[in-house]
Amino acid sequence: MDTTQIQTLGDELYQALTKRETVAPLTSRFSDISIEDAYHISLRLLQRRLEAGEKVIGKKIGLTSKAVQNMLKVNQPDFGYLTDAMAFSQGQEMPISERLIQPKAEGEIAFILKKDLMGPGITSADVLAATECVIPCFEVVDSRIENWQIKIQDTVADNASCGLFILGDQAVDPRKLDLRTCGMVVEKNGEIISTGAGAAALGGPVNCVTWLANTLGQFGIALKAGEVILSGSLVPLEPVKAGDFLSVSIGGIGNASVRFT
Repeated sequence: MDTTQIQTLGDELYQALTKRETVAPLTSRFSDISIEDAYHISLRLLQRRLEAGEKVIGKKIGLTSKAVQNMLKVNQPDFGYLTDAMAFSQGQEMPISERLIQPKAEGEIAFILKKDLMGPGITSADVLAATECVIPCFEVVDSRIENWQIKIQDTVADNASCGLFILGDQAVDPRKLDLRTCGMVVEKNGEIISTGAGAAALGGPVNCVTWLANTLGQFGIALKAGEVILSGSLVPLEPVKAGDFLSVSIGGIGNASVRFT
């Protein structure tokens, strides 16, 4: 793809984001679009958001669990950028009916970094040493692509289908527990809808952050001290709508909950 096409598609996705409209899958219109093209499109989308006043506060890893990969029919992880406009705190209601198009929620473990991580060559030990704490969270993903009809290039271009996220108010030192074996229980409107364990995401959430640091390092991009890193879902995606209430409990870490409006 040439620079003009990449800029045009990034602008198209930005307009879809701001107007809460969907667009036809990029892969249905451009058979030659590569994952590298898609990342360049996502950077144009991010540029438009930053020009509008948003600030990058972290990064997310997507498509880490087989459950989510199978649901969306993709076969590898991806990554996107988190901005301050996406962030909510425990106790805040999340206005998905005003902000999102076709939202789906997933329970995750968020990492808060105290040191920079710059790949390649980052190990799991490096990730643990650089992490201030881990926090239970919900990411509410969204797609600007019609009916979630995405291939890997579509979701990459769309900033890894980022929507909004909410962090719980309990933080734990990750060196004091085994994140691979911690269990997760998600409830929707008082009923258990899914369970998972840390190992569901690339063998463990630390592995996810390691993958991200090394992948971004190839592009000269660091994970920075103070950033929020969403490490990927441990459970299937759950469609949500205004009026729903979700809670997640993660063994050894704590809880997070959110009410949608």
